Amino acid sequence: MHVIVTMLSPDAAARRFAVLHVLVSLAVSSSFVSADHSNGFEGDRKGVTNKLVPAVFVFGDSTVDPGNNEFYPTIARGNFSPYGVDFPQGIPSGRFCNGRLAPDFIASYLGVKDTIPPYLDPSLSIDDLVTGVSFASAGSGYDPHTPTVLNVISMSEQLRYFSEYKTRLEQSIGKERTQETIEKAIYVVSSGTNDLLFQFAIPGLPLNNVLKYDVSAYQRLIVDLCKQFTQDLIAQGARKIAIVNTPPIGCIPIVLTINPPLFRDPTEKRSCIDSLSAITRGYNKLLKVELKALQSSFITSNHTPVVVYADIYNPFNEFVTNPEKFGFEVVDRGCCGTGLLELSFLCNHLSPICSERSKYIFFDSVHPTEATYRLLTNALIPVVDFLARHQ
Repeated sequence: MHVIVTMLSPDAAARRFAVLHVLVSLAVSSSFVSADHSNGFEGDRKGVTNKLVPAVFVFGDSTVDPGNNEFYPTIARGNFSPYGVDFPQGIPSGRFCNGRLAPDFIASYLGVKDTIPPYLDPSLSIDDLVTGVSFASAGSGYDPHTPTVLNVISMSEQLRYFSEYKTRLEQSIGKERTQETIEKAIYVVSSGTNDLLFQFAIPGLPLNNVLKYDVSAYQRLIVDLCKQFTQDLIAQGARKIAIVNTPPIGCIPIVLTINPPLFRDPTEKRSCIDSLSAITRGYNKLLKVELKALQSSFITSNHTPVVVYADIYNPFNEFVTNPEKFGFEVVDRGCCGTGLLELSFLCNHLSPICSERSKYIFFDSVHPTEATYRLLTNALIPVVDFLARHQ
């Protein structure tokens, strides 16, 4: 891919270059989290809860996309090295990570399977399908304009794929077993970060010019779209849903790179931009209130849906502010290349990568390492257990 920049000052050219390549990323959207911030993944517990949870279904963006974009006409892909360097057999699976994602660890913990595959993979068997898949797409968001930036799978299209999935399952295992699987499964929805990131933290994107919103109005819009998505998912049979909030976008390495403070010493450790993270805090606060109201609106019955607000902001913020407590050493840049701008095609087989990846919060300049996902999954276990036991 060739990038031609003309008639720009050096600073403007650098920013435009950074903006172009952030487009191939999928924000560090959310991994999921409960209030438990303990210091590591407690390991697989196969057989403990798999009788209660037959499948795990996932919707959202790059932090939960195991490779759907590999089968979709978009440049937002991570199916090349060094992505996947710590994945089984060292295979770049399409995950924007050095290894597994949080949904993979969740499914393993539940005893469902070791990894959640992408729904669009044509090689999936019925056994792969029946235990759950991910419909997520790197670059997506609740705002229907967000996925148009990279031509990825919108949230509404992900729901259409889910409807298609149910039809395929009914044809293979019957309507009754399909309904039981859909109702007992756990659903993880991780989206919204790209909406806020593209709108407010990445200068020069089309959304900045096309969508004229102030912060509070846009926060309300995304929360309303999240609620509508949740209601549509429930209408398709989902009963156990975790809605992940958004992380502190002011701490993402590429955001620090393209929004630098004046006169900063480049050798100094970079600090989070609180004015940007405040946007996600405001969104998360509103989301929590509205999801609680949505849950209260359901009529109590044996099949009442449960919608759980899953907090990533506070645990992730703690990783950044107290890294030593969690075994991290590098928090302000990624492991790939310089860690300042590299992601997707800029993070490639020619890029040097760090040898001690577990000491980095980020693998590329946007997405977490497997070590970070392990910690986030460990924090989410109480939420997973609560949903698993809901009848």
